[in-house]
Amino acid sequence: MSGVTGLSKERLDRVHTVLAGHVERGGVPGLVAAVARDGDEHVEVLGRIGADGGAPMRRDTLFRIASMSKPVTAVAALTLVEECVLRLDDPVDDLLPELADRRVLRRPDGDLDDTEPAVRPITLRDLLTFRLGYGLVMLPPSAPIAGAMADRGINVQPPRADCPAPDEYLRRLGELPLLHQPGAGWLYHTGSAVLGVLLSRACGKPLGEVLRERVLEPLGMRDTGFVVLADQLHRLPVEYMRDPGSGRLVPYDDPADSAWAREPDFPDGGGDLVSTVDDYLAFARMLLGGGSHGGVRILSRPTVELMTANQLTPAQLASAAPLLGRDDLTGWGFGVSVTTTRTGLAAPGRYGWDGGLGTSWFNDPAERLVGILLTQRMFESAAPPQVVQDFEVLAHQAVAG
Repeated sequence: MSGVTGLSKERLDRVHTVLAGHVERGGVPGLVAAVARDGDEHVEVLGRIGADGGAPMRRDTLFRIASMSKPVTAVAALTLVEECVLRLDDPVDDLLPELADRRVLRRPDGDLDDTEPAVRPITLRDLLTFRLGYGLVMLPPSAPIAGAMADRGINVQPPRADCPAPDEYLRRLGELPLLHQPGAGWLYHTGSAVLGVLLSRACGKPLGEVLRERVLEPLGMRDTGFVVLADQLHRLPVEYMRDPGSGRLVPYDDPADSAWAREPDFPDGGGDLVSTVDDYLAFARMLLGGGSHGGVRILSRPTVELMTANQLTPAQLASAAPLLGRDDLTGWGFGVSVTTTRTGLAAPGRYGWDGGLGTSWFNDPAERLVGILLTQRMFESAAPPQVVQDFEVLAHQAVAG
């Protein structure tokens, strides 16, 4: 249904037409998308779960949401901050002693023993903003730190890659120097992975239980988690990647032998969750509602505003541009990117994040708008594919009033 202050029914027809075109042309085998504003909600369910056919997509199809896990883990951490169990600017040394007394490379591409002492400890804020000094290394594989991370099995890889259990992961990570002083630079992903270990130790239980108790169950997100049970695997589509040689879509993860059918050795709070469009819509609406949805409050409004405000300096934004986009347009909060300058339809303050296995989400508070797009085709670059770019335009053009 549509209203003057909600979504335009006529323009929602355009959402269907354009997204259906992406499916029909083979850009993605299928998709589930949601646009919500005020009391209006529009969901598209298109295509099939396999590139060669198979069952039709369903509204309750499970998707590997990859880095869309990062905001969920950040919210769980902020619930502990609000309870004063954790504090943003306290050192994490007590819970993560493996990361105490850090050494820092004098040059990111330098020898591993060419270091200086860290000027201060790593804090929770550093983990949330990806400024702890570890992360995706934008250096040649020949760089000593890149090789050392690969040798230890702790370099950034697609979700569900082989990785040691949390304690062993932290031990191996702690053997390596930081690439920069704590708080000085932005490096992608590892902050969320380490944050998950911190949450588990702070609560004395596995990360999956922490997320379930603090975020997922209160919001009714029953289908979101690290594992797809055997009797639900029929809802998980084949995940595809493009073969660079032939250009064809080839399976990356198949439900018949899915990595998501079993508990991971390392539950990565930055990339391993599965979810559905309705589950993530509840999460998105909670944030858009200032921390509350369906009569349940997860966070306070000031905490949500802090989470979704840019936390990076201009110099840090410039170094993050290869992943975040132009440094004068996009910032980074706690697990989310934040639009800082209006050059498209989204207003400044728009926030969200993508999942490299084919998913995307944004909230635009100025327009009271939520957009979620879930596909089963892996991204091929840091820039989102055309279907994601088109979807955000389509969601905004559907705004009525």
